Amino acid sequence: MPRVGALFWAIKIVATTLGESVSNFVAITPMKLGYAAAVIIFLAAFALTLMMQLRADRFRPAVFWSVILMTSIVGTATSDFMNRTVGLGYTGGAVVLTSLLVIVLISWRATGQTMDVERIATTQGEILYWTATLVSNTLGTSSGDFLSHSVGLGFRDSALVLSAAMLLILAAHYLTPISGTVLFWTAYVLTRPLGAVAENTVEKPVAQGGLGVGTTITSAALLAVLMVLVGYQMLTHRQQTLTLDTSSPASSSSGQRPPGPAA
Repeated sequence: MPRVGALFWAIKIVATTLGESVSNFVAITPMKLGYAAAVIIFLAAFALTLMMQLRADRFRPAVFWSVILMTSIVGTATSDFMNRTVGLGYTGGAVVLTSLLVIVLISWRATGQTMDVERIATTQGEILYWTATLVSNTLGTSSGDFLSHSVGLGFRDSALVLSAAMLLILAAHYLTPISGTVLFWTAYVLTRPLGAVAENTVEKPVAQGGLGVGTTITSAALLAVLMVLVGYQMLTHRQQTLTLDTSSPASSSSGQRPPGPAA
C-alpha cells in the first residue's frame, strides 16, 4: 500500500474528480448509456482492476490508482442510479450510504485488522480497505449532490465548504492529539464529495451553476493530470527502491536484492 503524503492526497482528489467526469461522460452525455448500463460496465472494470491489485506482490502505483479511479466511477454511477433512477433522492441516498459506510468501518474495526493504510499487509485487510473505499466514493457523489442541491449551496460554495473542512483536518493533524487514523478516514471520505462538486463546477452548463466546459474536455484534462502525477509517483517510488537496495548490507555483501518491493 502507498505512503500517505501530499502526493497521495493530490492523486486521490484528481482521481475521484475524474471518476465523476467519466461516469457522466458515459451515463449522461455524450454517450448517454444511462446509469444502469454504466454501473454494469464499470463494475466489470472495477473487478478486473481489483483482481490485479490483490495479486500484486508490491505497491504498483498504476494498478493501485486504477482501482481508486474505478471505485470513483462506479460510485458515481451507482449513486446516481440510486438517487435518480430508483428515486431515493439526494438526502435518502446520503443517509443510506452513510449508514452503510459506518457499518463497514465498524465491521473492519471488529476484525482486528489495521485501519492504517500504510500498514495493511493481508488480503483480508486489503479487501476491507477496498470495500470502504467503494462505499465512501459512492457516498461522496450523494453527499456532494446533497450539499449542492438539497442544502442549496450550489457547486462552487459546496467546493469551498469542503475545501475548508479539509484544511481544518490538516490543522487538526498538526495541532491536536486526534488519532491520525480517524483524521485520515475523515479526509479520505471528504475528498470524494470535494471531487464531485469541483468537477460539476467546471463541467456543468452555466445555467446549472457550472462553467460549461463539458465532460469531454474536463475528462481529458483530468486524465492528463492524473497520468502525470501517477507517472511521477512511479518514478520516485522506483528511485526510493533503488536507493534502499544499494544501501542494504545484504545487497552489498551478497550481490542479491534484499526482501521488499522491487523496482
